[in-house]
Amino acid sequence: MKQGAFTFVLHCHLPYCRRAGRWPHGEEWLHEALSGTYLPLLNALYDLKEEGFPFHLTLGLTPVLVEQLADSLILEHFHTYLNDKMERAAADLKRFENQGHMTYLASFYLKHYEKLLHSYEHRFRYNIISAFKRLQDEGNLEIITSAATHGYLPLLERDSSIYGQLAVGAQSYQHHFKRKPKAVWLPECGYRPPHYAMVGDRRYLKPGFEQFLAELGLGLFFSETHVVEGGEPVGKARGEVIGPYGSIPKRYVVPLPSPQEPTMKTTFLPYWVQSTEVAVLGRNNRTGMQVWSAEWGYPGDYNYSEFHKKDGISGLRYWKVTGARLDLAFKDFYDPYWAERRAIEHAEHYSWLVTDLLSDFYRHHGKFGIIVAAYDTELFGHWWFEGILWLKEVLRRLSRSDVVELTTASRFIEQHPPEDVMALPEGSWGQAGNHFTWLNVDTDWMWPLVHQAELKMEELVARYPSAEGNMALVLQQAARELLLLQSSDWPFLVTTGQAREYAANRFQEHVDRFNKLAEIATSGQAAEEARCLAQELFETDKLFPDIDYRLFACRER
Repeated sequence: MKQGAFTFVLHCHLPYCRRAGRWPHGEEWLHEALSGTYLPLLNALYDLKEEGFPFHLTLGLTPVLVEQLADSLILEHFHTYLNDKMERAAADLKRFENQGHMTYLASFYLKHYEKLLHSYEHRFRYNIISAFKRLQDEGNLEIITSAATHGYLPLLERDSSIYGQLAVGAQSYQHHFKRKPKAVWLPECGYRPPHYAMVGDRRYLKPGFEQFLAELGLGLFFSETHVVEGGEPVGKARGEVIGPYGSIPKRYVVPLPSPQEPTMKTTFLPYWVQSTEVAVLGRNNRTGMQVWSAEWGYPGDYNYSEFHKKDGISGLRYWKVTGARLDLAFKDFYDPYWAERRAIEHAEHYSWLVTDLLSDFYRHHGKFGIIVAAYDTELFGHWWFEGILWLKEVLRRLSRSDVVELTTASRFIEQHPPEDVMALPEGSWGQAGNHFTWLNVDTDWMWPLVHQAELKMEELVARYPSAEGNMALVLQQAARELLLLQSSDWPFLVTTGQAREYAANRFQEHVDRFNKLAEIATSGQAAEEARCLAQELFETDKLFPDIDYRLFACRER
């Protein structure tokens, strides 16, 4: 008898980088994620389907990522990128001729990229979004939406922007997947509860995010562990992780919020939030940290590929982790055979862990619980080279389990609706469980510019409630630029220092574009020159072609 359910919730997101430069930033980010994560993931899922394994999982694709993955220019550039990788591996094979293990590794990478190129051309026919859509249409996958450009919603000042981000995201989803989304990934699991705000001497109630979700027909979202359970932030929210979240500079002294009183709630069960319209599922920390943990997570195994060391000529990775905190100069050579063996062993262990946790919860509480294993998808394949194989093997094992039911998030809510209502506190899965990652001494200059743009957009909608012709084009593009400048990626990259100057420049570029368009609209003179500017900016970005600027009308009550 099944005793509980399990779903991976994989969150796919990258900054908007179409035609925004190449290595080390810009489109190269997307090409790396496609070759390292998205394309290998599709191969793994289609392999399982063709082998007859009844797998299910939940996959979040942010609207801004979907728009890029559907863009013909980006897909053309990706084809060039894959060919370049093959040429580099072939050149290494010649360079390492008769050098034993190095020859073997160069040959391994050449075959790896040849397989990816063949899959891209023939298995998926250059259409990544269609490949994901087919898995959803056949019932193996639930694709969930997010805010349009992954804006960090709790720090947006105007409800018009919060609603606009979510509404444009839902519309983009429907355009690409031909159905309405049922669930949403709030960027960075950032949540804002109902609270009072002041306008002059008037005090009024601002709604929690669940009200916007209910209005858009989105019946489920996800939260970090401590937001549901109370207590101190744990795991990912403490920064004890691999990947980009583990690279936030430690020079910051971040006071942890005062621990909340334990709620007596659990991430094994869903809850209604405030009312019985929208449900929440919390991230399971034990299974999460088995992968995320920088100290004892699977990716730190000494046999796995070392992410941080590349060949100085080809850029390929020929070394393994080797040892904890070992200087890159002393890394041993990678062996794909032993790495594959360890990935299968780790999949066995993880499958046992999931089964044990669900059985234990059922035994003690008599309830059919769920484990939500939420991760950034780019962790697998990109950061952890063997991670896609690990995912595949976990799904293979759990799909045949007598105890664990593989499911999707919304399906679980439909079959096992919440029995309790709770009031969630404010929080995120960023460092310290609060907003620090996006609002700190290095980024506080950005937010007044964001808030000014939010208010200006409301004023433009009020001035032009039904614009036509050139003015409509200007206002539509202004709405796109507003969404782009609100992206959480820009303050995140400034905070981590990974691409500080690049991110600051990209943010300022979208602010300047928005202000120029707003100035034209305010003047009331949207002549031929204004139309040309709006169309030129749209051709640069090719983002959300059907956007309705009126979604950003004032919503303050």
